[in-house]
Amino acid sequence: MKNEREIKYEIVNEIGVISEEGQWRLELNRVSWNGREPKYDLRKWTLNHEKMGKGVTLTDDELVKLCDILAQGKAFLAEENE
Repeated sequence: MKNEREIKYEIVNEIGVISEEGQWRLELNRVSWNGREPKYDLRKWTLNHEKMGKGVTLTDDELVKLCDILAQGKAFLAEENE
């Protein structure tokens, strides 16, 4: 017998849509999972947010670190294309 538990979620803040493909959108949101403190969440959602794909959740500190890494990468790419 398979033990499946229901995952409860609440999208607290819809921050932005990164891309769209058909009925799916890659979104950055703040999501509370199972009543826990909201985290930043990057994943694909259907337009009505009833279905979701696999994703990544990040704490505030992890998101800041990711932004730093991306900023460094952007500077590196700009230098490379000069």
